[in-house]
Amino acid sequence: MSETTARPSAARERLLAAAAQVFYTEGINAVGVDRVIEQAKVTRATFYRHFPGKEDLVRAYIEQADAAIRARLDEGFAHVPDAGKLLELLVEGIGAEICAPGFRGCPFINAAAEFPDPGHPVHRAVVAHRAWFRDALVRLLAAMGYADPQAGADALVMLRDGAMVAGYLGRPETARDNFAAAVRALAGRA
Repeated sequence: MSETTARPSAARERLLAAAAQVFYTEGINAVGVDRVIEQAKVTRATFYRHFPGKEDLVRAYIEQADAAIRARLDEGFAHVPDAGKLLELLVEGIGAEICAPGFRGCPFINAAAEFPDPGHPVHRAVVAHRAWFRDALVRLLAAMGYADPQAGADALVMLRDGAMVAGYLGRPETARDNFAAAVRALAGRA
């Protein structure tokens, strides 16, 4: 368990929820600790009791987003025995995210852009998420009998990244539809 996940409490959860909301909508580096404290309706002392500094909060925000995605995909693996159907559900979920009100792109890509140093803990947390996601896609494609699951997973990650950016900068519905069509073609389900 990392230092940023060591002390669960209602105040900590409010801080993380506030951070997720303002970091995603306003940008991580644009938001100060005071803004998160105000949004979470906690005291400065409460903030520092849970997070030694803003960097720790940012890392916890990324780790929490990662954990939520892992849990959803693990649940899918446990309850959807058909790997092809699970891939379809994953694509639908990503498409729904792209078309959701207030969509501002991928929170992981956004965080990596704000923390470009590969040695920075936030950047490393983003890289760890992406490695896990890629490995999950390898496992999914292998279960589907895909000829080269490693290469297929690389392509799926790239398609997802492109769809996230296209959905934010362009028409979300077009990005969703193009993403779904490209994944179907890649998976041989066009």
